[in-house]
Amino acid sequence: MEQSTTRISALVKAVKEYSYMDRAQLQEVDIHDGLENTLTILGHKLRGHIDVTRAYDRHLPRLTVYGSELNQVWTNLLDNAIDALQGHGQITISTWQDGAFVCVEIVDNGPGIPQDIQARIFEPFFTTKEVGKGTGLGLDIAYRIIVTDHHGDLTLTSRPGETRFRVSLPLKSKQK
Repeated sequence: MEQSTTRISALVKAVKEYSYMDRAQLQEVDIHDGLENTLTILGHKLRGHIDVTRAYDRHLPRLTVYGSELNQVWTNLLDNAIDALQGHGQITISTWQDGAFVCVEIVDNGPGIPQDIQARIFEPFFTTKEVGKGTGLGLDIAYRIIVTDHHGDLTLTSRPGETRFRVSLPLKSKQK
């Protein structure tokens, strides 16, 4: 009972922070808080044999971003990585500063995305999932949030055993 109560409290706290309830759209955030809240929310999918390794640069400055939108990006990228692993594997989340940008990288050791479809991965309604499992909107939405709303970049590199999504966010925000 105590464990269940603790878990429910952690989920409620994560959902509140994840959605940035009662806060202005553009806000100063610690990028790691959003990643951790997303992992908490997706925790039920991580049970089993998926290990998450964090390589966070805890000295990163806070960023002025659209917090709830950014959490949608983490959700889409992490959920896709979890799905690709089919219950077994490794996800590594890394953060670091690269000049005028903060970088977040989410890497999984799943089967990879075939080379011939990688150029289409951010297109609306394009999905690698079987019918009924995906809408093909998650990566399109993530791309628009990062590139259009935050003036950053979202890239993919993939081969069998390693799919790597890199998000680059500018240290200085530009409003929509």
